[in-house]
Amino acid sequence: MLTIDIVTIHPGLFQGVFGHSILKRAIASDCVKIRLINLRDYATDKHRSVDDYQYGGGAGMVMMIEPLVRCLEDLQKDRNYDEIIFLTPDGTLFNQHEANSLSLKENLLLICGHYKGVDERFRQHYVTREISIGNYVLSGGEPAAVILCDAVIRLLPGVLNDETSALSDSFQDDLLSAPVYTRPAVFRGFAVPPVLLSGHEEKIAQWRHEQALERTRLRRPDLLK
Repeated sequence: MLTIDIVTIHPGLFQGVFGHSILKRAIASDCVKIRLINLRDYATDKHRSVDDYQYGGGAGMVMMIEPLVRCLEDLQKDRNYDEIIFLTPDGTLFNQHEANSLSLKENLLLICGHYKGVDERFRQHYVTREISIGNYVLSGGEPAAVILCDAVIRLLPGVLNDETSALSDSFQDDLLSAPVYTRPAVFRGFAVPPVLLSGHEEKIAQWRHEQALERTRLRRPDLLK
């Protein structure tokens, strides 16, 4: 079973997300265990401070190294992490291959940043992987953590009703998915491609591959490189 620990200063942001749909089912069926750790529990002052002004001046606060390391060392008493992941805009861009790789791990720790970021010493000496979900900046790492969890958890055995479904998702083979259709076969004159109604599995597979290639060529030609 995969265990994902999430260090955050806003654990309440995750309650709704993990209480619905596929993620809820995955947790209930013991495919994954999620633990939310409030970083403020590792602060030492009465205000439960986890940030301070940055050396050298400048706008924005910085998350201090001391609470982070204190939290990490406490968590490591219970388990060894395969990856300690800091979610940051300047990390490696997250993709399906990263999700596939992380789904094979046993213990992941996600660090949700805030403010101007975290003390660089924590990143250099304690973080094993830095991941970005896109070329933009969020108010905190929590939305990125949710996206990473969703992408990884749906790949775990037993999570999806049809485990082959994830294998045909976009990006699994560096292609976008082919178009999909369902009933009715004809709606207001718009018909489903006849090959999908033929029952000929080989022809259907070939059509889907050709459509995936064409859609990728038109929408994401960078993937074909």
